[in-house]
Amino acid sequence: MVPLLLVLLLIVILAGAGFALKILWWIAIAVLVIWLLGFLVRPAASGGKRSRWYRW
Repeated sequence: MVPLLLVLLLIVILAGAGFALKILWWIAIAVLVIWLLGFLVRPAASGGKRSRWYRW
């Protein structure tokens, strides 16, 4: 009985990790798209200086 419960627990853990990793991949892709759009759509710089859409 214990080995069966351990296998079921392992299946649940792996299924949950797979779902979490898939969600993390979609979040990473969304952040990458927003980051790339930030380089394409920059606000107009005042005073002729090049501006960045982010601040470091």
